[in-house]
Amino acid sequence: MLITEIFRPAEQFQRSIALYADTVKAGFPSPAQDYIEKTLSLDDLCIRTPAATFFVRASGSSMEKAGIHDGDVLVVDRSLPPGHRKIVIASVDGEFVCKRLDLSVPSKPVLRAESDDYPDITLGDEDELEIFGVVTTVVHAL
Repeated sequence: MLITEIFRPAEQFQRSIALYADTVKAGFPSPAQDYIEKTLSLDDLCIRTPAATFFVRASGSSMEKAGIHDGDVLVVDRSLPPGHRKIVIASVDGEFVCKRLDLSVPSKPVLRAESDDYPDITLGDEDELEIFGVVTTVVHAL
């Protein structure tokens, strides 16, 4: 999965939406009922460290089993450590990719695709790897 666009938030959304106290099983609570618990900002839900967060748009289908589809917007936090099994945005020899980081053998990191149709990227000594951040949230339309 390649990264097609990078968006850095210029400012936070600053919009809060009503958050209902009840969970939804097969419907939506009536807006006429007084079930509103509080308001919730998408910033509060998706962005932990605004100064270290950016958005990217994914391209391709190599991460579909992880729930990342072509055209999705990914929220990426540069302040989080890129640990084992985390989904990361990385640059491999200058090409940006979104993959799952496998550190089973720390001296030989592997960037794993989440699709049987794409190969994993096994890094050799000559490959240049830079991790730009950890994907924390995926935004896609239904």
